[in-house]
Amino acid sequence: MDAVDVAVGDFSFDGTTIALRPIAHAEHPFPPELREPPTSAADLCVLDTRLGQVFAAAAREHEADLVASLGQTVHHWVEDGRCLGTLQVGAPAWIAEATGLPVVADFRVRDVAAGGHGAPLASTLDALWLAELAGSEPAGSEVGNAVALNIGGIANITKVSPEGVIAYDTGPGNALMDAAMTVLSNGLRTCDLNGEFAARGRVHEELLDRLLADPYYALPAPKSTGKEHFNRAYLDRMTEGLVIQAEDFLATLTELTARTIAAECDGLVIGSGGGMRNPVLVESLRAKVELRTSDELGLPGDAKEAYLTALLGFLTWHGLPGNVPSATGASGPRPLGSITPGREPLRLPEPVTTAVTGLKVIGGHRART
Repeated sequence: MDAVDVAVGDFSFDGTTIALRPIAHAEHPFPPELREPPTSAADLCVLDTRLGQVFAAAAREHEADLVASLGQTVHHWVEDGRCLGTLQVGAPAWIAEATGLPVVADFRVRDVAAGGHGAPLASTLDALWLAELAGSEPAGSEVGNAVALNIGGIANITKVSPEGVIAYDTGPGNALMDAAMTVLSNGLRTCDLNGEFAARGRVHEELLDRLLADPYYALPAPKSTGKEHFNRAYLDRMTEGLVIQAEDFLATLTELTARTIAAECDGLVIGSGGGMRNPVLVESLRAKVELRTSDELGLPGDAKEAYLTALLGFLTWHGLPGNVPSATGASGPRPLGSITPGREPLRLPEPVTTAVTGLKVIGGHRART
């Protein structure tokens, strides 16, 4: 909820490969009044509507043929290692009404209905992109064994090997750091910008040991988590009886994210997401793994999740599955999302019946705010 991320891309088929030409990406401010979690059905209705309107205003600023919206997750229901439900808000009807374009939205729930976690959907883009990178690099290149990493509120990774694709949430990305910073600043700051506090602190070993003892890290994949678990109440429990300076608190939470990511990674790690803007986190990761950015390989890191959403919409539009069952745990491949018609009658293209095997990123991109 730091910003509404928008990416515009031109997608086309090149045999069994999807070609993505990034055109532009942008960040639109997230209204502060919409950050409060809903506590009633009335609150949820208001949030769903207002977010739909905010998304609509952002989409209307860009030219397109189709809009895809991942929505804002307000609850991800996991019990005993199984995802039982997930809820994203940001009513797509408002986007369709404002733009006149068809909208594909609500991607996660179909995967959950098929027995999956509905996450990490980043595995769809990562698996195709890593396969294409491995095929285009010289034999023996480290890219062939790369791990794709995205650090948002929750951090997730994707690994591709001859045995298949595996992807899962490693644990907190920015979620705990953001929660701590919000509390420590009485709401004046929602993140440790540039790792300012963490850079001045030292890791509190007792707190780090408590945090690393969380049973989530030992669960087998596929698995997912969210802010339902890693939140302010969680921090209150973990810090009970401890007296910790603010800077040490942030340094410890930053180190937690770095360690829990590094523990799951072998070889080259290709990083993206908001967490890559935190120099303290990046420095700690670089000390533990070989780290490159997705920007270095042609995919804008700040816009990667938005391009993922666009890819999911493109796949659904052409009748193709958008999940990776080995990554999410679903019983099989499924087309994802629901389609809201635009101003014109809905006319879908002839479904594509050939499986997609790769995603290549071509051309340049420009960013604006």
